[in-house]
Amino acid sequence: MSEVLCNVSGRIKEIRIKAGQMITEDDEVAIIETLKSDRAVCGVAGVVDEIRVSVGDVVRVGDVIAVVL
Repeated sequence: MSEVLCNVSGRIKEIRIKAGQMITEDDEVAIIETLKSDRAVCGVAGVVDEIRVSVGDVVRVGDVIAVVL
């Protein structure tokens, strides 16, 4: 089990994965809206087990966005 961690503080603008989806390290998991721009959070290789955020959630660096098996 691996966790996809937020790498910047902001608000979740878009979630680009679904539970059960196979992802790679290059796949964008979510888009975070920051004060100056939108930033992508990339994942880890595996199958998405759980998504722990929703659009509109405020996140901080280190928050868990998703769990990947």
